[in-house]
Amino acid sequence: MESIELPECRKCGKGAMLPLSDYGREGASIEYKAWVCSNPECGFNIRIDNGEISYGRTVSQSLK
Repeated sequence: MESIELPECRKCGKGAMLPLSDYGREGASIEYKAWVCSNPECGFNIRIDNGEISYGRTVSQSLK
């Protein structure tokens, strides 16, 4: 198994930024749609929605 070095969170400096993937409207895979800090106390995140980059929104579990 190949080891991957994840970037450090620039907000808290304690966690690593974890990449998350999703599926588009027509079922196509979207790799690295979001990055979330692994430190639960931090919660920093960056995501792409409809071509726009947003960050800092509260992370929650999807009900889908």
